[in-house]
Amino acid sequence: MHSLITEGVEITVETFYQPDYSQPVRNEFMFAYRITLENHNSFSVQLLRRHWDIFDSNGEYREVDGDGVVGQQPVLTPGETFQYVSGCNLNSDMGKMWGHYDMINLFDQREFQVEIPAFRLVAPMKLN
Repeated sequence: MHSLITEGVEITVETFYQPDYSQPVRNEFMFAYRITLENHNSFSVQLLRRHWDIFDSNGEYREVDGDGVVGQQPVLTPGETFQYVSGCNLNSDMGKMWGHYDMINLFDQREFQVEIPAFRLVAPMKLN
């Protein structure tokens, strides 16, 4: 598990290999990740956009940008958490992701970025 606090918002990431959706003989590896956001601020915040940097150990790199997460732009009041699960496919058995969320302070309307800590995506057979 990886955690990081930026601008009073804590991001925690857990990863899971998805063997039922992977085909290693075809170099298709599916991973899921669970992200928990927790607002440690004294004001409400809203997640507006996401940016991901995805690196596959075969040398492929891609970026993903979009509004919100899993079709939502959640508002977190002070002390509130929001959790979601999403996935990433790789063409090798190991990779890495990191990124940031664009958020807004709903008290003063100031936008800011919250860093998503870098985390590895590793198929269990790679660890043997």
